[in-house]
Amino acid sequence: MKTTDLDYTLPEELIAQTPVEPRDSSRLLVLHRADGHLEHRIFRDIGAYLRPGDLLVANESRVIPARLFGHKEPGGGKIEVLLLHKLQDTQWQCLVGGARTRIGTRLRLDQHGAPSSLTAEVIAAGERGERTLAFSEPVEPYLDTLGVMPLPPYIHEPLRDPERYQTVYAHTLGSAAAPTAGLHFTPELLFALREQGVDLAFVTLHVGLDTFRPINEDNIEAHRIHTEWASLSLPVAEQINRAKVMGGRVIAVGTTSVRVLETAARHGLLQTPDGTCPWRPIAPYAGFTDLYITPGFNFRVVDALITNFHLPKSTLLALVMAFAGIENIRRAYAEAIAQRYRFFSFGDAMLIV
Repeated sequence: MKTTDLDYTLPEELIAQTPVEPRDSSRLLVLHRADGHLEHRIFRDIGAYLRPGDLLVANESRVIPARLFGHKEPGGGKIEVLLLHKLQDTQWQCLVGGARTRIGTRLRLDQHGAPSSLTAEVIAAGERGERTLAFSEPVEPYLDTLGVMPLPPYIHEPLRDPERYQTVYAHTLGSAAAPTAGLHFTPELLFALREQGVDLAFVTLHVGLDTFRPINEDNIEAHRIHTEWASLSLPVAEQINRAKVMGGRVIAVGTTSVRVLETAARHGLLQTPDGTCPWRPIAPYAGFTDLYITPGFNFRVVDALITNFHLPKSTLLALVMAFAGIENIRRAYAEAIAQRYRFFSFGDAMLIV
């Protein structure tokens, strides 16, 4: 598949700069995969498309204040650090902005422009400007005072409330970007869905910056996706298997949840004794995933998907095309643009059933 097949023209004014209030008042475009039929709703109406026995699976990863500022020692040259993912107790894979940050470069992190007690050393260099930093002590206790929330590069408005870039169920620290499909849920909406008989389960995928990187190769198959940490617990595996046995659907909240579910389906399947089961029971999984989902992919777990509108030439757009069909997504995106939907992280949502 050509990367140009993932391209489309989006008016700049449709890139959402701020979230709507309340969260569940965003618009919802419902796409029926079977016939391509589209419906326009409000997100709080999503229960009309869910039924008792369905299982929502959401990513509970929490965005960390991952942007840190500081200077080199000696010399004092300014640097910016973006934490990507934790490797060991005091070691992180990072992006480091600043001239000549070679292996051995020593950094001191700043607090409100003044030096703090936290230092780091560049101990390895990787691709695309990535560096491995060894901090003088665990960095997590410093994040609330030194760190800044890393908003996507297409958002230019300041975020008044950092919690607005977290889902209401965010729990495990580790993401450099929010799993944005979950931003539309409120506690009240989740409670209403539970009362309706819809169950809820949580997985973890720590979102990295690769989510914002376009595919630069001519063919999408030539792109190499970076790894991200994912986990699916035994109780959640049991919830998924129980829902499937009872005829319920597994509805992924966001592309990150899709990647966790389909990764687990390929690495930790429980075996069925006879070949009669139309699906293979899923088992727990914990580890890194580089699963790259493109059109032609065989989905083994996910039955429906809640997602936002994604960037052109992105791996996320390839994923939703794989799930819903290339032409269905092209028509849906054209309709969303014509109807002035809001796009990307703080934008409106799609439900693909």
